[in-house]
Amino acid sequence: MHAKHPRESETVMAELMMPQHANIMGNVFGGVILALVDRVAAVAAIRHAGKPCVTVSVDKVDFREPIHVGELLTAYARVNFAGRTSMEVGVKIISENVLTGEKRHTNSCYVTYVALDAKGRPTAVPPIVLIADCGLWIADVTTALPIRNPKSAIRNHEGRRRVRRRWREEHRLCRSLAGAD
Repeated sequence: MHAKHPRESETVMAELMMPQHANIMGNVFGGVILALVDRVAAVAAIRHAGKPCVTVSVDKVDFREPIHVGELLTAYARVNFAGRTSMEVGVKIISENVLTGEKRHTNSCYVTYVALDAKGRPTAVPPIVLIADCGLWIADVTTALPIRNPKSAIRNHEGRRRVRRRWREEHRLCRSLAGAD
């Protein structure tokens, strides 16, 4: 199974918020936003795995600002981490006032998915290759970050933290080499 780049799983979905999406305050229900998050993240996970995927967990979700009826929500998702059978998908929600063009980052979260085989059992997914914006190769997670017990690492989020920390360190190095810092 060859490693895949996060770009291969990138997914974008947009939806105009209408009156049926509003609560009594005129803001969009949090559940509507979470449903969009789950849909866009599922597509990213399925693209990466090439197999059906199911939601396992949603990390902490903060509603940074209210979203109003009439605004366009755009959800961006991509696979950030791949374990043996699970994937972490990062999702970012941007709310846009279509009349003025003003955009606001209103939500972000991570969603974990597991790929399933034809019998509905967890199955292996391709590893992920992380590459910084400047094009330098950073890491093939399967070789650069050995994890003794993948199940406990995923369960304890230890593996994801290691990947994120390594990516941030390499990204800082890449930016400093490019003169961005």
